[in-house]
Amino acid sequence: MRSVLRVALLGLALLARTTVAFLSGGSGISSHVNITGTALLQEVTKACRIVIEEAGHKFQPTGSSAEELVQACLGPTATGEVSGAKFRSALQEIYTQNGLIDRDFVNSAPHHFNSEAFLEGRGLITEGMVAIKANIRKENFQAARETLGRILHTLQDFYSHSNWVELGHNEPYINLIRPDLPLENLADVYTATCSDCEKGNCPNPFLPSILQEKKLTSGYMGVFYASKPKGKCSHGGESDLTSKIVPRGGINKCERRLDNVGPHNTAVNIATSASVQLLENLRLAVGDKEFLRMMGIARSAVVCFVVDTTGSMSDDITEARAVVNEMIDSKKGTQDEPSEYILVPFNDPDFGPMIRTTDPEKMKEEIAKLKPHGGGDVPEMCLSGIQLALTGAPSGSHIYVFTDAEAKDIELKDTITALIRRTKSTVTFFMTSSGRRRRRSTAAEAFEQYKNLSLASGGQAILVSKKQLPQATSIIRDTSTSALVTILQRAVNPGKKETFLFTLDESIKNVTIYITEANVFSLTNPEGVSQSNSEASGKLGTIQTVGNLRRIRLNDDHGAGTWKVLIDSLQPYTVKITGQSIITFIYDFVEMFKGPHPGYAVLSGRPQAGQPSTLLLSVVGKKGPSSLTVGNIGLVTLSGLVAVNISKMTDMGNGDILVTVDEVPEGEFLVVLTGKDKESKSEFMRQSTTAMSVSKVNIQAVVSSNVEPGKSLELPFNVMTQGAGGIFSIIAKNDREFPMTYPKSLSLTTGGNINDTLTITPPARTPSGTDVTVTIEARSSNGVDSNYVILRLSVVNKITDYVPPVCEVVEVLAKDCPEDVSDCGPFQWEYSANITDGNGTGIDSISLRQGNGTLTHTPLENTIIQAKYNASCCSQIVELIAVDDVGNVGKCYHSIARSGGPPAATFSLSLWFCLLVSAFIVRT
Repeated sequence: MRSVLRVALLGLALLARTTVAFLSGGSGISSHVNITGTALLQEVTKACRIVIEEAGHKFQPTGSSAEELVQACLGPTATGEVSGAKFRSALQEIYTQNGLIDRDFVNSAPHHFNSEAFLEGRGLITEGMVAIKANIRKENFQAARETLGRILHTLQDFYSHSNWVELGHNEPYINLIRPDLPLENLADVYTATCSDCEKGNCPNPFLPSILQEKKLTSGYMGVFYASKPKGKCSHGGESDLTSKIVPRGGINKCERRLDNVGPHNTAVNIATSASVQLLENLRLAVGDKEFLRMMGIARSAVVCFVVDTTGSMSDDITEARAVVNEMIDSKKGTQDEPSEYILVPFNDPDFGPMIRTTDPEKMKEEIAKLKPHGGGDVPEMCLSGIQLALTGAPSGSHIYVFTDAEAKDIELKDTITALIRRTKSTVTFFMTSSGRRRRRSTAAEAFEQYKNLSLASGGQAILVSKKQLPQATSIIRDTSTSALVTILQRAVNPGKKETFLFTLDESIKNVTIYITEANVFSLTNPEGVSQSNSEASGKLGTIQTVGNLRRIRLNDDHGAGTWKVLIDSLQPYTVKITGQSIITFIYDFVEMFKGPHPGYAVLSGRPQAGQPSTLLLSVVGKKGPSSLTVGNIGLVTLSGLVAVNISKMTDMGNGDILVTVDEVPEGEFLVVLTGKDKESKSEFMRQSTTAMSVSKVNIQAVVSSNVEPGKSLELPFNVMTQGAGGIFSIIAKNDREFPMTYPKSLSLTTGGNINDTLTITPPARTPSGTDVTVTIEARSSNGVDSNYVILRLSVVNKITDYVPPVCEVVEVLAKDCPEDVSDCGPFQWEYSANITDGNGTGIDSISLRQGNGTLTHTPLENTIIQAKYNASCCSQIVELIAVDDVGNVGKCYHSIARSGGPPAATFSLSLWFCLLVSAFIVRT
C-alpha cells in the first residue's frame, strides 16, 4: 500500500511513527507504517497489561507516548529515568524492513500478492513465522523484528492488491496465516477477471462472473516489462506497464481516490485486523515477556563482558567477577537493573561460547566458572570475542573487554568497526600490564588499536596496572544504567589547549566527565565557579584518577546552563560527558529508492563522500516528542574542527525529522542535536556516541530467504565506486564461522558496478533459529577507501507440521454455580479436557490465558495431556493456550455464563477467533 494511504491509529496513536519509508513525492502519510504501528501497539499494550497484572500491579499508562507506555509496562519497580528509545528503535527496525519490500522485491509478485501469486505469498508469510518464532526462542530478537516487518508488508498488501474487499469481505482471510487450511476459489490463469477501463480508474472493473462466483484474483504488475495473461486485471498506476494492455486500468486500493474511498478504507481496516491476528499468534506462541523483549521493552541496557582467560588474567577475572556481583546486588529491583547479561570468554586459539541470561544469579554462576588457563607470550582472539558480542547482543549494548595482550586476530578490525557502526553499541577496554616479557612498542601498538575501536563506538580505552583495575571499573557502574545519554564527545589529536562548552538541562542527572591522556584541566559552571584537576573533591564534583583516565562526577546539585571544560595538554587526548536523561534521539542515515512505491532505506554501510546525505532522526522526551522543541541538528567531526549544519529539515510529525546535509564532513563525525524541554523550559544538548565516516565505495546486498541447515544460500551483492577504479579486495566474515565462498577481488571502474555472489552453507547440525551475521567489505587496493554491508539471515529447519493442537472437552462441573452471580463467592466449578498435538510432534506448553482459577495438567511428555481447571463461580470464563513443539498455537475457550442458552464449550480450530496460526519452532 502506498504512502498516500491514511488510517486513523487506534489508542496509542502517537507511537506509530510517520516514517518516510513509503513516502511518494516527499509528502504524505505511510499506511504500512500506521497499520503496522496500530497492530503492534495493540499487542504490546495487551502484553504489558497481562505481565503487570500477573505481577500484582495495575497497568496505568499516564499518556500515549513511548516513554509513558514503557514506564507503565515496567511497573512500579521502574522508578526514576526509564527511556523509551529502545522501544522506538525496535518499532523503527520493523517499519524499515516493512518498507524495504518495495525496494528489494519490487518485481516479486509473491511479496506483494500481485499476479495471483497467492500460494507463493502465503508461503513467504509461513516461512517468516517459522523464522520469527525460532529466532525468539534463540533470543535473536533483531532477526525476528526484521523478518516481522517484511511479512507484515506482504500480508497487508493482500487486502490492497486483491479483490478480497470487492467480494464483500469485512474480515481478514485467516487462511493466509493458516497453512493447514486451503486457499479456495482462486481464479486460474485462463480465467478472465476484468473488463476494460479506458480512463484507468473505474469504480468496479471486475467481471460480473468473478463477483458472482466469488473468485479471488489480484492485479498483474509489470515494472520492467508489459505482459499479462489475456483478460487479467492489472495492478494499475503509472509504474505498472501492464495497465495499458486491455483490459486497461487497475484494481489496487493503495491510493485513496474519488472512485475508491470505500474499498480503500475497508482494505486498510482489514489489513490492520489481519496484522493484529498475526501478532497475537506470535505473542501467544512465544509468551508475553519474550514478545516485549523483542519489542525492546526492558528495564535498562544489556551489559556484556568479553574476558581474556589466559594464564596471566587471574587478577582481571577476579575483578570482573567482583564488578558483576556488586552491580547485580546494587541494581537489583531498580530501573538500572540490566535487562540481560552476556559473557564471552576468549583465549588462544579459542573464543566463546557466548552465554546470555536474564537471570542475575545465573550470570554470577557463569562468571564464577571462569578460570585462567593456558596462554603464554602470544596474542589472543580478542576481536573474535568482540565480534561474537556485537552480533549476539542487541543494538545499543554496552560491551566491556578485559585483556592484557594485543589481539591475534587484528585482521577483524574493519569488521568490528562496521559492526560497531551498525549496532551503535559501545565498547570499553580495560587493558592491564600482564607482567609478561613483551616489547613496550608491541603493548603500545595494541593499546592504540583498542583505543581506536573504543573511540569509534563512543567507549573508553583504559590502561591501568592490575592493582588499579578495581578503581577503573567504576565506569561500568556509570554506563550500565538506564537512560544514558552523551552530551559531548571529542578526540583531540595532536594535543592542544582547548575549551569545550556543553549545556546541561534540568532533566540531566548523574553527570560524569571522562578525560584520557590529559592531566591538566579545569571545570567551570554557569555561575563562574571553577575547579581544577588538583582538587580531588571540590565545589563542583569529585575527581578520580586511575591509569590514563580522569573521571569527574558532578555534584547532584549541579546547575543547568552552559558549562566549560578547559584542557591543556600537548598529548592527544579525549573528553566525553555523559548523564542520565529521558531526553535523547535515535537516528539512521537513509537513502531514497525509486520505483512504484518510492521511499527511503536505511544505509547498511557508510554515507557517500561528496554527496548530499539524509538522516531520519526521532526525538524522545519525557512525555513523548511533543514535550520537546528541536533547535539545531548538525554533524561535527570527532576533533570538533569541522561542523556542518543541516541544509533542509522536514518535520514528519510525532518527533520524526528528515534531515538533509549538502556534504558530509571528511573524517570521523558525530550527530549533534540541541533543543528545549518544554516542561522545564531549559535548553538541552545531545550527541550520538558512534562515530561515522564517508566512503566513495558503495556495496549493496539483499537476503531473499532463510536457509536450511546443511543447505547453501546464495547472497547476490553489487559493488561500485565513485572514486578511482582498480582492483578492490572483497573480505567477507560471519560470526558463526560457517563456510563461505565468494570472489576475493573485483575490478572496478569509476562509476561502474559489478554484480557477484557470496554462498554460505550452515552445517547440517545447526540449531533452528540460529541467526548469522555476514559482513561483506569492499576495499580499494591501496586500503585508503572501503565500505561494507551487513546482512542478517536465519537458519531454520524445514517444517511440514501445520496442524495445531486439538482439545476435547471431557467434563464441565458447574451445576453448583448460582444463577445470581452476587452469591457466587462460596461456590466452585471445574473444567477438564484432553489436549493432543494434531500431528504428533508433541505439546510444548499449556498456559492459562483467561480465568482466575487454578490450572493443572499431566506431564507434557504424555501423548494425551489431561488439563484440569478449578475456579470460583465468580470467574466464569476459562481460556487455555496450547503450543506444540513446532510453534502451532491453539485456544481452548469455555464460559459458564448464562445468557439464555447453555454454556459454551469449544475448541474451535476452524474459526478465526481461535487464531491458530501455523508456525514452527524446533525445541532447542
